Amino acid sequence: MSMILSASVVRVRDGLPLSASTDYEQSTGMQECRKYFKMLSKKLSQLPDRCTLKTGQYNINFISSLGVSYMMLCTENYPSVLAFCFLDELQKEFITTYNMMKTNTAIRPYCFIEFDNFIQRTKQRYNNTRSLSTKMNLADMQTEIKLRPPYQISVSELGSPNGFAHVSGAEYKGTGKISAAPHQRLEPVTLPGIVSFVLSLLCGALNLIRGFHAIESLLQNEGEDFSYVIAFFLGTAACLYQCYLFVYYTGWRNAKSFLTFGLICLCNMYLYELRNLWQLFFHVTVGAFSTFQIRLRQPQGKCPDYNV
Repeated sequence: MSMILSASVVRVRDGLPLSASTDYEQSTGMQECRKYFKMLSKKLSQLPDRCTLKTGQYNINFISSLGVSYMMLCTENYPSVLAFCFLDELQKEFITTYNMMKTNTAIRPYCFIEFDNFIQRTKQRYNNTRSLSTKMNLADMQTEIKLRPPYQISVSELGSPNGFAHVSGAEYKGTGKISAAPHQRLEPVTLPGIVSFVLSLLCGALNLIRGFHAIESLLQNEGEDFSYVIAFFLGTAACLYQCYLFVYYTGWRNAKSFLTFGLICLCNMYLYELRNLWQLFFHVTVGAFSTFQIRLRQPQGKCPDYNV
């Protein structure tokens, strides 16, 4: 008998389960599928937004949107169009019920477990096709699946259920292959981090403006020192590079941030005659604050095991 067996809602960023149906069977095949659910949840950020994994007599389908993934387990003969209509219905209800701020800041597994009531009701409807409401447009979903079919994940791409095998794939476009994750993802941005980013941009802009003024002064007065122009533009480059280090992960990131802060200090020491103490204090303090925020925003570690 073709049917939906289970469903869950998972955060894409770190695999945190937000809600799930509580009706897993204890058969060997279902226990194996639970392991594949766990493995997929750790790789969601590297996968296309619509995928299918065939595991013998069961299929795992999922869709991802706005940082949340909706996963379901069904028998192998369950119609694909119904499976993705089911996931689409879960997605619409979840987005309507919970805002992105709540899902992004959630720290406990299954903190939206009350959503299981909707999952159960919807699952029962889709397991009894006679009770499906007419509001669901199967034709539209069927057309969408034909135009953009789900990416077929192979078991070998995930590795064995007891551990991950090394996967080397090119980056995907649309429904292409799994990405090799060329750079690590950083932890979520905090409010102090945003403030430091904006202030660094402001300092860079101020240095840039003063640099152009120094060029104008140099053209009008031949006795002006060209090294001041260099100091202003080096200060601009240092501030912008701090912004880059805050946003992107690179090798030796912390060391680079300290060296950049050192360059900011040197430039302001050299410009001592052109700036008052408050201006010098502002630029050096912003540089120190940005360096601190870069240090705090570290790469995300290994996804925790939430037993999903």
